[in-house]
Amino acid sequence: MHSRLYLLGVVLVLALFFFPSCEKEVGSGTENLKIPDQVSYNFHIRPILSDNCYACHGPDANKREADLRLDTEEGAYSALKESKGKFALVAGNVEESVLYHRITSDDPAIMMPPSESNLKLTDREIKLIEKWIRQGAEYEPHWAFVPPKSSGLPKIEQISWPINEVDYFILAKLEESGMKPNEKSDKEALLKRASLDLTGLPPTLEMMDAFLADNSADAYEKLVDRLLASPAYGEKMAVYWMDIARFADSHGFQDDSYRSQWPWRDWVIHAFNENMPYDKFITWQLAGDLIPQATKEQILATGFNRNHKITEEGGVVDEEYRVMYVTDRTNTVSKSLLGITMECAGCHDHKYDPISQKEYYSFYSFFNNIKERGIESSVGGPETYAKRPLMQISNAEVDSILTFINKKDTLDLIVSVMGDLDSLRPTYVLERGAYDQPRDTVTVKTPEAILSFGPKYEKNRLGLADWMFSRDNPLTSRVFVNQIWQEIFGSGIVTTPGDFGMQGALPTHPELLDWLSVDLMENNWDMKRLIKYIVTSATYRQSAVITKTQLEKDPDNILLGRAPRHRIKAEFVRDVILASSGLLNREIGGPSVKPYQPDGLWEGATSGRGILSTYKQDHHENLYRRGLYNFIKRTVPPPAMTIFDGSNRDQCEVQRPITNTPLQALVMLNDPTVLEASRVLAGKLLQESSNSETNIRKAFRLIVCRKPTEQEVAILKNYYDGRLQLLKETDAIELLAVGEYPAPEGLDAIQVASLMQVITTLYNLEETISKT
Repeated sequence: MHSRLYLLGVVLVLALFFFPSCEKEVGSGTENLKIPDQVSYNFHIRPILSDNCYACHGPDANKREADLRLDTEEGAYSALKESKGKFALVAGNVEESVLYHRITSDDPAIMMPPSESNLKLTDREIKLIEKWIRQGAEYEPHWAFVPPKSSGLPKIEQISWPINEVDYFILAKLEESGMKPNEKSDKEALLKRASLDLTGLPPTLEMMDAFLADNSADAYEKLVDRLLASPAYGEKMAVYWMDIARFADSHGFQDDSYRSQWPWRDWVIHAFNENMPYDKFITWQLAGDLIPQATKEQILATGFNRNHKITEEGGVVDEEYRVMYVTDRTNTVSKSLLGITMECAGCHDHKYDPISQKEYYSFYSFFNNIKERGIESSVGGPETYAKRPLMQISNAEVDSILTFINKKDTLDLIVSVMGDLDSLRPTYVLERGAYDQPRDTVTVKTPEAILSFGPKYEKNRLGLADWMFSRDNPLTSRVFVNQIWQEIFGSGIVTTPGDFGMQGALPTHPELLDWLSVDLMENNWDMKRLIKYIVTSATYRQSAVITKTQLEKDPDNILLGRAPRHRIKAEFVRDVILASSGLLNREIGGPSVKPYQPDGLWEGATSGRGILSTYKQDHHENLYRRGLYNFIKRTVPPPAMTIFDGSNRDQCEVQRPITNTPLQALVMLNDPTVLEASRVLAGKLLQESSNSETNIRKAFRLIVCRKPTEQEVAILKNYYDGRLQLLKETDAIELLAVGEYPAPEGLDAIQVASLMQVITTLYNLEETISKT
């Protein structure tokens, strides 16, 4: 305990030394912003109306007040039924526009929004509406429902800065705001950033030395090509896709027993590494089983939409849960692939977006014909690992056509996949979304506001995939580009990646989003090409250092005048620890594994039935697999990863929060994996050299991915010397007992434990688990 408290104190001192506190962030309120010369309905007015008016005067006919609709030009310009001869809006005439008088009134009887709504327009919002009316009150289609078009490059002053087109759009916004981009990042920081972004792993010492020594003009581009070609690239990208696909190793709900979907995860890794075009990648997952003469691989890909929670409880209503599964598939596809909150129309017409309840269930009908049951069997053995429809995969198929699957045993694999009924199951509008309240019959169709589902499309999931990748579809390419941008920069061009609708955030760089979206389509939906284009831009290569001006003008880095600095995902925190210590098992694919975990967690949250009622930890090389392969039981997800904002995969997630909490520091100080990695690395270094300074420098480079300064080395050396003096052999032996990896023989326990604590301190640095 004494040694642990001492370590914590040193960590705090080091944190203060290495990372002095930043100035308090300055807010970026809008009240003092200049009223633009030309007011845009899309970018200035629609957000005001959506936030304050659409709940009562929007698309939902059942909740509409005074028969007034403000989300359409026709509705807004219609005569008011409650005020004969008057109109909510009169183009060019503020005095005759009732809407303007209502929003400026202090009379509780007529003011809008009404006082009971607790909503109130700001002075700036009122001025914007006034100017918009005077300029003609022109409505525009919602930007996200108009197909993207590639505009010309904006004019810029600093013409020597851009490397590719991305930089023109970024620089134009910076110059418009009176700002400049940062200097280019140093090579060590850039290498670490690119390695984490493209593989989820830190660079090795060999990579660092080679990149620092390469002074050729294309050194960085060659590095990017090598990282994209690494098998680790597919694993890194798969983490992002597992959240979208809500992949887990258990069924969910109360019994939460085992499911065997991991061969589908192997396929995802394979697809990313093979650089499967995005349109093909999605089409196979949506409708691989419907492709003529579908292969086993194409059918396996459809496991995407069987990853949802499935009940194994007795006594449930079969149809209630079957409807729940169809709803999950519908909502997952609309949120992750179209960026629309379509689920809001499951109970009533959407209050903000032009999607009716009938259109929701027409979209739902694409996924309603699967030959499945709501409850198939009770919790039990291997026959319940996958739910029908399912496919079996034999050893012979793994050896021939499905070679990317990392099969461990001789048993046939079973995976839940998609498969339609021989007949057509009728689909109904469900009153308030209730499974037992069917209303009107509907057939397959897509929301008209997005793109009409014309006769050229097959009336099934394969037709839906074709519709999704039509050049006229305004959402598919934008949504994917935005997700990739978010993966790289931490925040999307649209900061609400699951909502491109009326209530979603406006794009920070709309022309850039459209340029990249069109470029993606014109280059055959090439995912690696898109990623390479972004990470080789000057925008990406900037330093992450923040200046006082940037902190004042752009605290959230919306304009990208610097590289973002934020903590990496939970899976990659684990990967950094294992890789830097030399413990990482780089095996690709295969079943999920159960690393160290506190005793009793599963047992305290289980029904007591099934093979997952108790936690059976893995051993040997399975303890050191990447975070991607951690076993996820939905009701009790991995605790350390949860503390680092990992998902429990209950439902589709297109955006993880990024928090920084004291609990994370405690994990890094106490988690057995961290302590074991520190012990193992300390032993390896001491086997190589008895020089403490040499060992500290090498550990620093392996973990932090840069050369330490002399001052940093002096602080760490002083800490190491202090531990040598204070640690007793019994305490040292206790520290070295953590973890199952065998310890080298013949080393002094106090020396190993002292260096181990230095290494644990390095793992605790914010810089270690952050992109810089």
